[in-house]
Amino acid sequence: MSDMETLDEKVNGAPPMDIDEPVSVRDHDAFAAKHMPDLGHDVKEFKVFTWKLTTWKKLEKKLTSPEFECGGHRWRILLFPFGNSNAPPNDTVSVYLDYADPKRAPEGWHACAQFALVISNPHDPTIYTVSHAHHRFIAEECDWGFTRFSELRKLFTVQEGHSRPTIEDECADVSVFVRVLEDPTGVLWHNFVNYDSKKETGFVGLKNQGATCYMNSLLQSFFCTRYFRKAVYEIPTEEERPTESVALALQRVFYHLQTSDQPVGTTELTKSFGWTSLDSFLQHDVQEFNRVLQDKLESKMKGTTAEGAIAKLFVGKMKSYIKCVNVDFESSRIEEFNDLQLNVKGMKGLYESFRDYVAVETLDGENKYQAEGYGLQDAKKGITFLSFPPVLHLQLKRFEYDVQRDAMVKINDRHEFPFEIDLGEFLEDTADRSKPWVYKLHGVLVHSGDLHGGHYFACIKPDAASRWLKFDDDRVTPVTDREVLEENYGGEVLSGLPPALQRNQVRSMKRFSNAYMLVYIREALMDEVLPPFKEEDTPAHLKRRLDEERLQVEAKRREREEQHLFLTAKVITDETFSHHEGFDLATFDEKNWPPSELPTFRVLKTETYSVFKARVAQHFNYPESQIRLWVLVNRQNKTVRPDTHIPENEPTLTVDVIRNNMAARQTDLRLYLDVIPEPSKPSSHSIQPELPQGTIMVFLKHFDTSKQTLHGVGKCYAQRNAKISDLVPTINERMRWTPGTPLKLYEEIKPGMIELMKPKLTFSQSEIQDGDVICFQVDLAEKEIHDLEIQGLYSNPIQFYDFLQNRVMIVFRAKYDTEHDAPEFSLILSKKQTYDTMAIKVAEYLRHDPIKLRFTTTHAANGSPKATLKRSLNQSIAEIISPTYANPTTTVILYEKLDVSIVELETKRSLKVIWTGIHNKEETTHTFLLPKTSMVHELADHLSKQVSMSTNGQGSGKIRVFEVSKDGKTQKEFTGSEMIGNIPDPVELYAEEIPWEELDADDADKVISVFHFSKEVQRTHGVPFKFVVKPGERFADTKKRLQARIGVSDKDFARFRFALIQAVTFKQPSYIEDDDNIYEHKFAPEDVLGLDHVDKSGKTRTGTGEKAIVIRG
Repeated sequence: MSDMETLDEKVNGAPPMDIDEPVSVRDHDAFAAKHMPDLGHDVKEFKVFTWKLTTWKKLEKKLTSPEFECGGHRWRILLFPFGNSNAPPNDTVSVYLDYADPKRAPEGWHACAQFALVISNPHDPTIYTVSHAHHRFIAEECDWGFTRFSELRKLFTVQEGHSRPTIEDECADVSVFVRVLEDPTGVLWHNFVNYDSKKETGFVGLKNQGATCYMNSLLQSFFCTRYFRKAVYEIPTEEERPTESVALALQRVFYHLQTSDQPVGTTELTKSFGWTSLDSFLQHDVQEFNRVLQDKLESKMKGTTAEGAIAKLFVGKMKSYIKCVNVDFESSRIEEFNDLQLNVKGMKGLYESFRDYVAVETLDGENKYQAEGYGLQDAKKGITFLSFPPVLHLQLKRFEYDVQRDAMVKINDRHEFPFEIDLGEFLEDTADRSKPWVYKLHGVLVHSGDLHGGHYFACIKPDAASRWLKFDDDRVTPVTDREVLEENYGGEVLSGLPPALQRNQVRSMKRFSNAYMLVYIREALMDEVLPPFKEEDTPAHLKRRLDEERLQVEAKRREREEQHLFLTAKVITDETFSHHEGFDLATFDEKNWPPSELPTFRVLKTETYSVFKARVAQHFNYPESQIRLWVLVNRQNKTVRPDTHIPENEPTLTVDVIRNNMAARQTDLRLYLDVIPEPSKPSSHSIQPELPQGTIMVFLKHFDTSKQTLHGVGKCYAQRNAKISDLVPTINERMRWTPGTPLKLYEEIKPGMIELMKPKLTFSQSEIQDGDVICFQVDLAEKEIHDLEIQGLYSNPIQFYDFLQNRVMIVFRAKYDTEHDAPEFSLILSKKQTYDTMAIKVAEYLRHDPIKLRFTTTHAANGSPKATLKRSLNQSIAEIISPTYANPTTTVILYEKLDVSIVELETKRSLKVIWTGIHNKEETTHTFLLPKTSMVHELADHLSKQVSMSTNGQGSGKIRVFEVSKDGKTQKEFTGSEMIGNIPDPVELYAEEIPWEELDADDADKVISVFHFSKEVQRTHGVPFKFVVKPGERFADTKKRLQARIGVSDKDFARFRFALIQAVTFKQPSYIEDDDNIYEHKFAPEDVLGLDHVDKSGKTRTGTGEKAIVIRG
């Protein structure tokens, strides 16, 4: 019998001990019971060691006790009699439990110990000072205890209630009580620093994106259900993209979970669901997520080898019945289920929950059943199971609506579930019992926290031979049976101690961690559901694709790691200069313009200039002797210009030194490739030709007034003392213009400073230096200038440079995908231009009337519509595109082609109305453009001229205009006197013909709201409508009128189910039987009738009140 068991026996057998009764240090069991709380772990060994000390004040500053053995480890006490802290010496005593000689322990050793350190009076063992702790002893933390165990003076003086001091005559006993605890999982009290899930368990975790732990726990459960994983792998996805295909993204997550040794990300998967980052941060209902994901995968599996896998694994069958007691009549309906929702409240455990689920209700007295052909009868109503699926998902109803509080609450009651359960007793007598219906627990999904948040994790047993593992986001750890079951039952923490000792409990409180979903697998089908996973089960295309990506990631990682060894060199050539339209020789980091695409080299910083130059020469196909490289620098006036060429005669010069010394340590090295015309007499001793002294290198740009372009035309060399006008013949020759063509020359000093040059001054007088830019144009006659300006064109470079400085590229995109002949295109405009100019240029491109265009700005982050631009304001482009704090290089503006003029539209309101006729069907959509002052009843008048009313006498010929409530369950009717200009935008308007039945309803009748949904109340579709309920009418007759109201065929209507949705039961549907009389229900304003049927419209809408999960990809 272990010490722990002896201790429990003593405590439980003896009368409750008075907490303050003195206990002797020498009564080991009683002392441990009082001072060492039960931590709920099995004890491997319990030992007490006492070390007797004398002449305290003469002790050394640090000393260790003799060693003792406990739990297969050697220990000792480590004592600092005068303290081991920054406190003044002689102030405190420090004492620790020390693992003796950790260096000789095997690698990776650890020991979990609970201990109490005691200093006591050697003559009276009831006088003592004690502190207890528990710790995982490892090589890095091999001693643990108390730096401020006690103040020295308190130990040397008599304390209140005692007759002697703890240390008496400088003598004391120092004892340690040690319980070495069993650690079956190997991770008890682990700090998880450098913990390797893969190494310890063979599995890896999933990263949490914010609040996706509910999804992670379900995904791990699916991953461990190997039949499911194989079925997902069988969906063909070769041609798909992971962020758009749920199947491929899930395959990738599974493959990474199989092969990675690091936690796996799920961002691709949530992107494939069509979720924004915000959706990832909303905690959703796991049951709903499970169903939506299964539906999505089921549709992807159709027509593939995996078809039917989900139904085979997860779908069972049940029968709802009403059986008469006294006559032979039974009404029943068979339904499929993917999971079962079981009550927790008031249920001891899982068997009770099942019994509650199949409990038979007696219909008698006032509640008799109307049996067809037999009148009112006593009857039994209940559910029985025809089959359970191989993988059974049980949802425990931990979240329920509390009527008193009018809110959802979490039920933390204790609810037990076993490792094995036999469900045979809940099956119909006719069920197939050739194999037992015994189920083994495979997974426990746990919620820790309250209704408003908390954390989800899963305990899963991957197969019969594996141990239980806890999947907690990015960490996977082994767990004990107790952690799987007892710790997830909920309820009070059981201690087994009498109340008097309860205060010694570590946690004596309600548990907020409890199971909310259980996964059981049928034992007879275990080998089929969890077959061994083979290499060939993974699709080859997936393996190939992911291995390639892994290599790319590895290469990128290496590149990143080696990045500090390299620098990037960008080279401007005469070729790139000739295509450049802008300031300087190339665009590098201009706010509104993308950088120039330049030849780029990745160069080792230690590479010598001669080696680098040889590479450049080879790349551009020039002899080395014919090129020079100039370093570009940022001048003080914010321009980037060539400054000096790199010297050729320093063989040890490296590219890093060039960057640091010549380019002022810019991140990239920016260079100009200077190709020197071949000299007539090459000199044999020179590496390359020398240019005459006083030569400067000048860059030329041509402003072409007819094409309205500005392009580089190379560089030329000039003498500093030559006149500016000497350039004119050189330019005329280069441009192949008639000699003597008059030119105007301008210096490009910096953006906003372009100056006409004086031809008679020299280059030196004009302060022209290496790398300066001179722009030229053909001199124009006054009439030509006038003609250009009348057309809104630029007549000189100063104007054109001003345009360049203010230019922005705007992308124009059609606002609605439905518009045909609506391309996406980009235009370059100046910030100084106005709305009207923009409209004209867009209209030219689209060949449309500018007055019939409407523009909407967009949000920079996601391109969604922001605000409609008003033509009447005629804003400048700068006002239209600002403020963009993110400084995107492009702005997106949406356009619409209108049938009417924008002027008219700005005084009128365009409204779309969906007409549902008399039978509540979305028939046609009608668009109206009416003055904003029109009333809703006028809109109805206009609509009445475009739609055909009913001719069968059902309709009244009157029109109701309405919106649909946010939750999709009711109409929000207009009175008719609202002004259409005041209806908030955006709005979805509907209109229907009001039936006579509703107009004729008398005071005894009730008019209720009816809506359409599919399986779950949140998944609404179609358009809600109003319906008259009559007193005393059986629901079987009400149904006939409902069918006539919505005009549905008998075949389709037979598939409908009908439910009452009450606000008071938190919108949980109560399904209606034919003999019910819904008139008798006291309808609260929010109570509605729901028609549960498949959505054939494809236009499922989700109430914003309860945000349903949507998975798109």
